[in-house]
Amino acid sequence: MLDTPTKKRIDDCRDILVGKLPDPKSQIEQITIALIYKFMDDMDKESISFGGKAKFFSDRYEKYNWDSLFDTKKSSKDMFDLYQEAIVSMEKNPNIPQLFRDIFKNAYLPYRDSETLKMFLKTISEFEYTHSEKLGDAFEYLLSVLGSQGDAGQFRTPRHIIDFMTAIISPKLDERILDPACGTAGFLISAYRFILKENSSNYDKENDPHAFELHNTRLEEITINGKQYKGDKLTPDQRRKIINNVYGYDISPDMVRLSLVNMYLHGFSEPHIYEYDTLTSEERWGHHFDVILANPPFMSPKGGIRPHNKFSIESKRSEVLFVDYMVEHLENNGRAAIIVPEGIIFQSGTAYKDLRKILVDDNNLVGIISLPAGMFNPYSGVKTSIIWIDKKLAKKTDKILFAKIEADGFDLGAQRKPVKQNDLPYVFKKLTEYKAALENDKEIDFEGDNKINLAEKKIIAKNDFNLSSEMYRKQTTINTEWPLVELNEVLEYEQPSKYIVESTEYDDNFKTPVLTAGQTFILGYTNEKSGIFEEDLPVIIFDDFTTATKYVDFPFKVKSSAMKILKAINGKANIKYLYYVMQKIEFDSSKHKRYWISQYSKIKIPLPPLSIQEEIVAEIDSYQNIINGAKMVVENYKPKIDIDPDWEMVELGEVCELNPKKSELNELGDLEISFVPMADINENRIDFTPKQIKKLSEVIKGYTYFIEDDVLLAKVTPCFENGKAGIAKGLKNGIGFGSSEIYVLRPNKVIISTWIYLNIITYHFREQGKQSMTGTGGLQRVPKDFILKYKIPLPFIEIQNEIVAQIEQEQEMVNSSKKLIEIFEQKIKDRIARVWGE
Repeated sequence: MLDTPTKKRIDDCRDILVGKLPDPKSQIEQITIALIYKFMDDMDKESISFGGKAKFFSDRYEKYNWDSLFDTKKSSKDMFDLYQEAIVSMEKNPNIPQLFRDIFKNAYLPYRDSETLKMFLKTISEFEYTHSEKLGDAFEYLLSVLGSQGDAGQFRTPRHIIDFMTAIISPKLDERILDPACGTAGFLISAYRFILKENSSNYDKENDPHAFELHNTRLEEITINGKQYKGDKLTPDQRRKIINNVYGYDISPDMVRLSLVNMYLHGFSEPHIYEYDTLTSEERWGHHFDVILANPPFMSPKGGIRPHNKFSIESKRSEVLFVDYMVEHLENNGRAAIIVPEGIIFQSGTAYKDLRKILVDDNNLVGIISLPAGMFNPYSGVKTSIIWIDKKLAKKTDKILFAKIEADGFDLGAQRKPVKQNDLPYVFKKLTEYKAALENDKEIDFEGDNKINLAEKKIIAKNDFNLSSEMYRKQTTINTEWPLVELNEVLEYEQPSKYIVESTEYDDNFKTPVLTAGQTFILGYTNEKSGIFEEDLPVIIFDDFTTATKYVDFPFKVKSSAMKILKAINGKANIKYLYYVMQKIEFDSSKHKRYWISQYSKIKIPLPPLSIQEEIVAEIDSYQNIINGAKMVVENYKPKIDIDPDWEMVELGEVCELNPKKSELNELGDLEISFVPMADINENRIDFTPKQIKKLSEVIKGYTYFIEDDVLLAKVTPCFENGKAGIAKGLKNGIGFGSSEIYVLRPNKVIISTWIYLNIITYHFREQGKQSMTGTGGLQRVPKDFILKYKIPLPFIEIQNEIVAQIEQEQEMVNSSKKLIEIFEQKIKDRIARVWGE
């Protein structure tokens, strides 16, 4: 287990390097090289102490041993020169394993400060290891600081989640194990340790905790090998078989190098880690495995993945293809646990639905385990789930299990600090019970469990194979027999005369908002005596009784005397329950504009027991919390480019053609094309209606011609006034015409259309465009000269593609958030409808 002094030394090394190497990945590379260097020297010294000879630093490489570096006769510069020469030369050292030579391949010192190196190597000197296991623990902690590779959509999986997934799948000693996007090999090490633990005489299956149960232990200090499970029940042949059965692929040579080191230091003398593009290469397609554990990259590059034709699903999305790959490469009774972005669960695209259909209909999927949205903080707030595949168990049931983890033992802030709340042990216990039941051909029921529920596969199929658990969660509080009571039996009211103010502005003394007419059913609630309404009781304030709009917290004042303050009669009703249930009340606006309290008080509502009201409120509040979180993502997200000052600034006219010549139309022939009115140009991709499809020969002359890769910009005012219309990109159907009031920007070879688009949807472009407009009244137009001379940054096209891919991934998450809002707003409506017996 990682000890505190070792952890501190690693932190000290990073602190020393951070001034010269701010990138964590560069720090890790330098620490890795130095640790391996020192480790080889330690093994040489151990060999000499037993009467043997130095192996690694021998012959002409003897001059590079650790003691030579710290020769007192050498200056700091001499040490720097010798160490730099050593790490460059070491890849040719015939005395060290090929794996170590690979680690030193292309090694170099990325800084020139000899004093920094001396301080760094002095700290490395404090590491003393007689065997690789301790170094492996240290290296594992070092990898835990490698938080993300955001440019590839890769996010390091928290150790406790890795161990949780491994425990669910429970790999066996004779099974072939794969991670097809292995990163630093965390899943493979976890699987290996799990097998060692299961085959150790000191393992107490009933009483030993799992790592994910230790919620008050720091993440980097949690290891499944805390009791030093040695796997002493394994024979040497069995141990060799386990090591030979573990495989990892990764597209990144840097990740492969880190994986190789990690595996070697955990006892794998010849690790099976390959630099391999899982999605586009066919070389290893024929290899199949019993167990797959993975957290594959979520991001797809610009233009998508271009896979070979062996995949069963046609898609360019990396997350779809990875899951498809893993399903295809499991043996007939294979098992897998895969972390996927939420889009896999409910996206409506054809590829997503086809994938879910394969998972459900082909008896692959056993369950979906929902993870907290902040699992990958601070690197990403993306919502993820675990897909649990077990081909043998899936054949034994006509249901899919849904599990919900809302807390994992760490808070969801940037620091991920330990907290007491931890759903992992409970969910794991229930999943274990479910597995045992299926293995013994028994039924199990989770009725009333708020963490686990089951849904029939045929019901899921009717819902486009949507795998959102809330769609299938049974409600245990439904009762259409609840009595109906008049509102005056549960509510009392007062006129807000003493709270009425003349101004609608914020109050200068209390800084409290003023509620105006039309703000219907506004709920204020607090547990403290504060603000204008001095009582602790929550209230509902209403005016026009048409719809429920929003909440406002204490304190507040009111503007309209028509408003009433409603309070729940103590012990009879929950005020928030009343707020929710009253949203279903309909009013005939043709008969009255306001429904006075004498009439309103006679309206009847369903009233379950107070405890049931509180359950309903808790359920709806949970949905509202999801909506609020998703709305924050949608409302606050703005695509942003961090401009490097070294990038060249160019005029748009230099990198794109404005309104390409119509002579190009001669090449198109009499094709069906799309005609798009200016009113339909917006920031979303356009699906053309049949009415907009015309023959080329029918198109009126003078209209602007565009193709799919063009960016469209309305010339007139709306583009610059409301920010909601007037700019478009990636228009579908490929060829089209728009209004003559549209500019078409066609990129040349040094720029991509999305880069143009991202630079002209900015606030700066809109404001400059508004100031440049000419004309009068509502017919003001943006001058052509402004467009041509507007300057944008121009990095290399590879950088443009990288940045655009990242932004497109972010936008996909925003779109997922919009979908979440729709789903959970409907769920609130449905829940309220059920209260009314609908």
